Amino acid sequence: MSQRLAVSTDQAASRCCPEGLDRLRIPDHVAVIMDGNGRWAKARGLPRMMGHRAGVEALKATLRHCSDWGVGALTAYAFSTENWSRPGDEVNFLMTLFESVLQRELQALEEEQVRIRFLGDLDALPVKLQALIAEATQRTASNTGIHFNVCTNYGGRRELVRASQRLAERVARGELEPEQIDENALSAELFTAGERDPDLLIRTSGERRISNFLLWQLAYAEIHVTDLFWPDFDAEALELALHDYQGRQRRFGGLQTIEPHALGS
Repeated sequence: MSQRLAVSTDQAASRCCPEGLDRLRIPDHVAVIMDGNGRWAKARGLPRMMGHRAGVEALKATLRHCSDWGVGALTAYAFSTENWSRPGDEVNFLMTLFESVLQRELQALEEEQVRIRFLGDLDALPVKLQALIAEATQRTASNTGIHFNVCTNYGGRRELVRASQRLAERVARGELEPEQIDENALSAELFTAGERDPDLLIRTSGERRISNFLLWQLAYAEIHVTDLFWPDFDAEALELALHDYQGRQRRFGGLQTIEPHALGS
């Protein structure tokens, strides 16, 4: 598995941005809602778990292409706070899958200079998985390549409540005046603190909702929806999403088109 993440001689061509894409207008931050693993498996007469395994391969390929094509950050919605309501055997399988993928891929992530972070309420995860997450975060913290954010036990509403509580605690301790609370202060308390907001959100499986994902951060993101199930999302589908993004005029509420890098972090 890790061999597929590392770039081989045969994959060297993928280092180049596809023809037709403007390298100067590649989104700095792409977020993905990876939907449709179960339906992909059902359509093939396979157990849902096989869909999740195939979804991991699609995520690895997407990370590699984003890195090769100049995307600065990729944020993936891996497990929501609502996903605990799924059958216990599926939840257990997902937790075990997270563990095995981290164990197998960490060395390749280091070699590729990927910086990985896990965003969400991590204390609720299995202890072994928490330890693996802490190790991966620490070992890749100084890497200079693409930022790979994996939202795990994440919910946008819960994130905003947590941020509000942390600001209230600072006010109660006398560290902050209420009038000092602004967008920057709240952003600094989010799981994504220090990361640019996404420029592009990609959702697979044809669903047209954001499902409690990055509610604050997606305020000005362009949204691309594809009918493909996540395991079928490949380089061609990513290229199509980027073409769609580059065809948009991003005015951020104004009249003039503004490039996101001009807005700062």
